[in-house]
Amino acid sequence: MQFGYTDTCLEHDTGERHPETADRLRAIRQQLARRHGVEYVDADPASVAAVTAVHDDDYVDDLRSFCADGGGNWDPDTVASAGTWDASLASAGLAQWAAERALAGDDGRRTPFSLGRPPGHHAVGDDAMGFCFFNNAAVAAQSVLDDGAADRVAIFDWDVHHGNGTQDLFYDRGDVFYASIHERGLYPGTGDVDETGTGPGEGTTFNVPLGSGAGDADYLLAWEATAAAVDRFDPDLLLVSAGFDAHRHDPISRMRVSTEGYSRLTDAVRETADTVDAGLAFVLEGGYGLDTLSESIATVHETFDGRSPVEDDDDPTDTTRDLLDEVRARHDL
Repeated sequence: MQFGYTDTCLEHDTGERHPETADRLRAIRQQLARRHGVEYVDADPASVAAVTAVHDDDYVDDLRSFCADGGGNWDPDTVASAGTWDASLASAGLAQWAAERALAGDDGRRTPFSLGRPPGHHAVGDDAMGFCFFNNAAVAAQSVLDDGAADRVAIFDWDVHHGNGTQDLFYDRGDVFYASIHERGLYPGTGDVDETGTGPGEGTTFNVPLGSGAGDADYLLAWEATAAAVDRFDPDLLLVSAGFDAHRHDPISRMRVSTEGYSRLTDAVRETADTVDAGLAFVLEGGYGLDTLSESIATVHETFDGRSPVEDDDDPTDTTRDLLDEVRARHDL
């Protein structure tokens, strides 16, 4: 894979004992150093115009001033520093790069993966929250739509938390499909099955709120239904908001996805992108166990480098089956 990366993202300093730390990127790079065929690409930071295409001008100005004054706690969980402004623009720019390269035809072993931080999927139009300042995937999606490189973009979010920000930004839009598989009841408490979009966006929001303890088989069943909806939407680009905090050993998750499970999920997503003839790109979101995060991303890379996922012998739970019946009925699948 090609990994978008810049040291600028290390300058976002969240302080001691915060789960979203620069060590996440350092651990990923260290793990990838042991793998074959890894390529790193720097990218230009996002412009303010690209960011304000999805975020309110006043919010963006307030964040720039907040960081220029040294930062601090934007809210109890979301911490900024003097370096957060540049890091946030860099992170959004890396996501733009990933989307652009996917649409330009980079695939297979050159599939792009943006390793930016801060993450983005909780950032709403006028506020930062949940460790996120700019919504990286949303900035990337809006950019390629505005440039005419794509007419329709699908964003699939497999982070354990629901991407409320991405959903909100495109909830009434018919040109962006947002799908999320997440843990029900976890922060930020959004992402119910009946949240399906409004107006021109009716049916373009697709939520699968799995119960605590869901594992590989549950996620793969959830993706089967999601893939059917993505196929019907027929996007030009499939962006994966790739958080790895549903891992069974992640410190802030109660889910049971294995490292190998991420390989299976990656393979399934790749197959869907090929079926609908969409460009495919990955944008880093959460994942807070340094070992599990870095090993999972290395497994995603190896899946594109030719390694076949190991088959799973487990079955989805009856609870997950019932949930997916409800989701399919809601979306007429």
